[in-house]
Amino acid sequence: MKKIILITGATSGFGKAITYTFAAAGWNCIITGRRKERLDTIATDLQTKYAIQILSLVFDVQDRKTVADTLSNLPEEWQAIDVLVNNAGLALGRDSFENANLDDWDTMMDTNVKGLMYVTKAIIPFMISRKKGHIINIGSTAGKEVYKDGNAYCASKHAVDAISKAMRIDLLPHHIKVTTIHPGAAETEFSIVRFKGDTSKADAVYNGYHALQAEDIANITYYTATLPEHVCINDLVVTCTSQANSFYLQKD
Repeated sequence: MKKIILITGATSGFGKAITYTFAAAGWNCIITGRRKERLDTIATDLQTKYAIQILSLVFDVQDRKTVADTLSNLPEEWQAIDVLVNNAGLALGRDSFENANLDDWDTMMDTNVKGLMYVTKAIIPFMISRKKGHIINIGSTAGKEVYKDGNAYCASKHAVDAISKAMRIDLLPHHIKVTTIHPGAAETEFSIVRFKGDTSKADAVYNGYHALQAEDIANITYYTATLPEHVCINDLVVTCTSQANSFYLQKD
């Protein structure tokens, strides 16, 4: 029987790369995102390339009711979820606290924190009923150190770190693994979103060094998900060789 993975934010970046990595390994995939056309394209491509099943679900993780209604009513054949990857998240703006946009703050908190909680809360009953499962939360080095002009984004990723620790404790009696992966600088759509489409600012973030790629995080996610059942990587900080932490980056 094929294993099942659910990936939020599967239309780009880490989520898309994670989806392709697990699909290539023969996993059936539940993919979610806000952009239906992208989800449909990915689903068609994967089903053409690999002998797997894909279930596409279009919703915004910020929408509490839709998340609950959609995920709590999954078709029975899709309820035996082995791995949940909470990947949906974003940064908006890079402004000092007094100049930051309140709408940006709300979006980051509602997506990065509350969205992760809504999705997990809906999926946990399926894992509890089977007495096994693995939740992988995509955090950030911004959840380990706070940097200048990072305010709400850093706060949201610190929250992901804390929530993951709480999940690990609370779900221990149910034999559910919880892993948090904290990537450093990674060359995806992340900076384009953060700088609201300003490609020159986004490109400047990655000039002068070899940043992480989405496939790097996908491979690491796959590794953590395929360890023996008695082994769980709890917390993993990942940077490119040019980066020591959120503060120190060597550009040549």
